[in-house]
Amino acid sequence: MTATASQDRKRGLMRPFIAATVALLAFGAAHPSSPSAAAQAKQPAAAAAAPLTVLSSNGFQAVMEDLAPRFEKAKHHKLAVTYDLAATLRQHIESGQPFDLAILTPAAIDDLIKSGKVAAGSRTPLARAGLGLAVRAGARKPDIATNEAFTRALRDAKSIAYVKEGASGVAFAALIKRLGMTDALQPKTRLTATRDEVGDALRNGSAELGVLPISEILPLAGVELAGAFPADMQTYIVMVAGVSAKTAQAAGVRELIEFLTAPAALPVVTARGMERVPGTTASR
Repeated sequence: MTATASQDRKRGLMRPFIAATVALLAFGAAHPSSPSAAAQAKQPAAAAAAPLTVLSSNGFQAVMEDLAPRFEKAKHHKLAVTYDLAATLRQHIESGQPFDLAILTPAAIDDLIKSGKVAAGSRTPLARAGLGLAVRAGARKPDIATNEAFTRALRDAKSIAYVKEGASGVAFAALIKRLGMTDALQPKTRLTATRDEVGDALRNGSAELGVLPISEILPLAGVELAGAFPADMQTYIVMVAGVSAKTAQAAGVRELIEFLTAPAALPVVTARGMERVPGTTASR
């Protein structure tokens, strides 16, 4: 690949994220920080409300960290957000950890609905992120534009890191098994407990490639997105909201879900490497 072609590919890869970042200005205009007279009248009551407790998967963290303070300004309702692996948060909820809203994978939310921890009928898809390959900042980015180039990049890599218990790691393990590459890649696989450990492995050189949802690659310092998986190899990690069956703040939680799914929030979702789930309708 020539230097010019490489630069063109890099610009093409980042163009959607740059455009979405510019569009965030429209979101700020749609949600001004100065409350109206009506909002000011409601402020004392809202201020007295307890913070909404949100348990969010790491896959939605970048979006939530951007939208949470905007929600707090617009609705005058504080949020207390905890981030972790979806599987870990599901276990905490099953063990009795209190919460108002959970943002997890579809399977985790469905399990919690069956166990009565999440209210039936509250399941709301928020966004999804495709899987991508990450490299150390400044390192050579392999060509993964086609199925053949992607599998070649995996074979040629000296080492590959991914989160063993994360949704992305489970999906990647299933993919390489389908491709018949599990045995070939096993000696150079570096399993981690968190996405931050994947970032550490890339930065210190113990891993050449990292596998994570794109939404978790973009915020990592010292790490760059090499590219998204080819369409035939792609798996999307979907984030779904579910309301606690025991929440005492149903109205506030409903407002938060509407805020996260509103059309005005889409530029934030896109800029953070995610997209709306096809077939879902945004709140107005």
